[in-house]
Amino acid sequence: MPTSRIYTRTPLRISFFGGGTDYPNWYEENGGQVLSTAIDKYTHVTCRYLPPFFDHKHRITYSKIEHVLDTNDIQHPSVREVIKFVGITEGLEIHYDGDLPARTGLGSSSSFTVGLLHALHALRGTKITQDTLAKQAITIEQDWIKEAVGSQDQVIAAHGGFKHIQFHTDKTITTTPVILPPNRLKELHSHLLLFYSGISRTASEIASEQIKNTPQNTRQLTQMHGLVDTALDILNSTNPITEFGDLLRETWKLKQSLSSKITNPAIDHMVSAARKSGAIGEKLLGAGGGGFLLIFAEPHTHNAIKTALSDHIHISFNFDPLGSQTMTIIPNE
Repeated sequence: MPTSRIYTRTPLRISFFGGGTDYPNWYEENGGQVLSTAIDKYTHVTCRYLPPFFDHKHRITYSKIEHVLDTNDIQHPSVREVIKFVGITEGLEIHYDGDLPARTGLGSSSSFTVGLLHALHALRGTKITQDTLAKQAITIEQDWIKEAVGSQDQVIAAHGGFKHIQFHTDKTITTTPVILPPNRLKELHSHLLLFYSGISRTASEIASEQIKNTPQNTRQLTQMHGLVDTALDILNSTNPITEFGDLLRETWKLKQSLSSKITNPAIDHMVSAARKSGAIGEKLLGAGGGGFLLIFAEPHTHNAIKTALSDHIHISFNFDPLGSQTMTIIPNE
């Protein structure tokens, strides 16, 4: 049995437009699309086969430490179902770390699922494509765990980069790189700020209400679908980049109408303070209710916005061109 440790690094993401149209109950009828980018903040997974000298079969370390004798007894749903999906019967030691807090709208749950899948396939010596990695993660989260999650987070975690992702009615997914001149991409990045609200939440609870409301949200979701095309047109033109910020504000207004749980007074206060200090556009990332607030503003206003939101943690980030990466470490002779 190979005894090397496998390490994976899988990116988190920022979703600009189209979120909500990536839920199967919507796109299998209407089609969906998102504009999303991976960022240089990651989930880190290390795993190895656990030698058979302990009084437990599996050791899993995350915010908790689990020692279990049977895979079915693992409490962490992604760990339990990924092990079963890959078909590993040997004992495992799995360790997880994240660069940013979980349940904060950056796709950390799917990033972890993708990273663990990648690690366990590598542990078995199995090569896997980015497309297959994303599809397997979607299957595990939506069909095996039965979570109320969309399909974009798994795709961007597996592929990385700045992507236009399309979800087709026949359940196929198309991933297209957004290729911009370096100066245009730099201009976009220079207008973005990311702040942590200090509120973590379980995305599936908010998403469940949004999914339930889908029949009466047809107009909004159709508009949100169309904003992806508009955003791509702006990025690929010589129009002022501030139009992208105007569009973010528009999608935030639409998003709030999808569910009563999307925003709250604390988030509204952050948005108001940012606007008064010069923000052009803003949106809460992920399902809503908390997590990270993305702000679009001209660079000369950034200091004022940081001062206005000084009670909240500002996170510097860059776009990440790579998806989930794996390497073998600490081989045991």
